[in-house]
Amino acid sequence: MNPYAFARPLLFALDPEHAHDLTLGAIDRAARLGALQLAAGCPVDDPVEVMGLRFRNRVGLAAGLDKDGAHIDALAAMGFGFIEVGTVTPKPQPGNPRPRMFRLPQRDALINRMGFNNAGVDAFVANVRRAKWRGVLGLNIGKNAVTPIERALDDYLFCLERVYEHASYVTVNISSPNTKNLRQLQGGDALDELLAGLQARRGELVTRHGRRVPLALKIAPDLDDEQVAAIASLLERHGIDAVIAANTTVSREAVAGLAHADEAGGLSGAPVFEPSNRVIRALRASLPRDYPIIGVGGIMSADDALAKVAAGATLVQLYTGLVYRGPALVGQCARALARRQGR
Repeated sequence: MNPYAFARPLLFALDPEHAHDLTLGAIDRAARLGALQLAAGCPVDDPVEVMGLRFRNRVGLAAGLDKDGAHIDALAAMGFGFIEVGTVTPKPQPGNPRPRMFRLPQRDALINRMGFNNAGVDAFVANVRRAKWRGVLGLNIGKNAVTPIERALDDYLFCLERVYEHASYVTVNISSPNTKNLRQLQGGDALDELLAGLQARRGELVTRHGRRVPLALKIAPDLDDEQVAAIASLLERHGIDAVIAANTTVSREAVAGLAHADEAGGLSGAPVFEPSNRVIRALRASLPRDYPIIGVGGIMSADDALAKVAAGATLVQLYTGLVYRGPALVGQCARALARRQGR
């Protein structure tokens, strides 16, 4: 019996953001007591090398669950092959007004308009440094809401400087729909300039720290094939090491008529599964065969994880699926992907 089946009705009776905060606290306590493995199952060893890093297995935690990097050790006890925390910004910011998270259980979905709420990069780095886990850790960076979009590069460089030596890889998030104009950075000259600036600064950081930390770019599912191809070309041109596809969608086609469907924000969960897969397929068609694609969006089962890899993903990440299926989903997906490799 899945222990989460008992907890879910209680959590779903609460405000979604309050339930989120309570769950993180409960995960911390369960990990300290050694009880988390009862819910998550035994970790899966299915080692794979991607971006020059050795991953324990192919299933990771997507950014957004632990925005301040304050729960890394507890989340690691759930059996993830890698963990990504953030998004973090240079300065602390409260995010958008509450309520800002909504469940759509009929479609195994969430809408959020959190708005990069976080305690700032200095507090974030302090949390990361306290973590004892030594697995692959991705640190996800963004820009402050008050920073004009024309100065976005400044914020990304500020964060990159501060997280670099603590990261296994760094993700550049330009695809949240909840920071005004952020998605403009996905297009043409704006993306070219951003990636050129990040690559140049990384070169300086490699010299300073004696270590090349991979960079990944997180993009939206609301892109057409031409836009995806243009992004793929820039990823290669600027030596970006991986792409994460995809973030939440602003489309409401799959949830039209449901309660909360018209709330502003990004839609995640089952409705973003196919849009994400479409972007993954388009990326794979435009990129070299071995270029790392991290597939995220709507994974609710082991079969969904397999479908992401079949679409072209190298690794996968979970978030909303954990809300609806619980910690056991991690091991289910990891075991399925290991079996696919004949392990």
